[in-house]
Amino acid sequence: MQLRPLGRSGLQVSPLAFGGNVFGWTVDQALSFRLLDAWLDAGFNFIDTADVYSSWVPGHSGGESETIIGKWLRQSGKRNRVVLATKLGKPMGEGKKGLSPAYIHEAVDASLRRLQTDHIDLYQSHDDDPDTPLSDTAEAFAALIKAGKVRAIGASNFSAPRLAAALDVAEKQGCRATRACSRCTTSTTGRSSSRRSSPCASRAASA
Repeated sequence: MQLRPLGRSGLQVSPLAFGGNVFGWTVDQALSFRLLDAWLDAGFNFIDTADVYSSWVPGHSGGESETIIGKWLRQSGKRNRVVLATKLGKPMGEGKKGLSPAYIHEAVDASLRRLQTDHIDLYQSHDDDPDTPLSDTAEAFAALIKAGKVRAIGASNFSAPRLAAALDVAEKQGCRATRACSRCTTSTTGRSSSRRSSPCASRAASA
């Protein structure tokens, strides 16, 4: 498997990522472990999840996917073979959402506990937060990188104008080298990415 650089993050990733939203939802723990082992055995290394997975299932509160991945990492001893990505920002209970500095620090510590690791390779905003200044969010992410809890940052579900503004703020705050990616809405089942986002997404990927 030929790995490729993820922006200027320093991360080397497989061309496809394993989306972990099914873990603890449509896939139980035992099958999740087998799928993750097979993913690595096939030469892939990129695994993506989010703190909110799978809060939509009755009786779940979020964190189920991260918890299964964390148990697999601990049991398998394969953490050094994985580029691990997760996300924050979507509702996780009363007062637990968004991208305020206080919540970012709370959310990353909770994800680290569930994932049973001391760092997250790629930490992504799962949604925009118009109520929090972009500069506050960028400063909090920079603090996580400085503390060694996160290696690179990314963004998901941002409009092109907001992503451009976030990139500008990151540059002004000296975060240029840590930016990794922006996620476009694409799928093999019929959804397509917005052309209006393409120039900004390209800028983020090359940053």
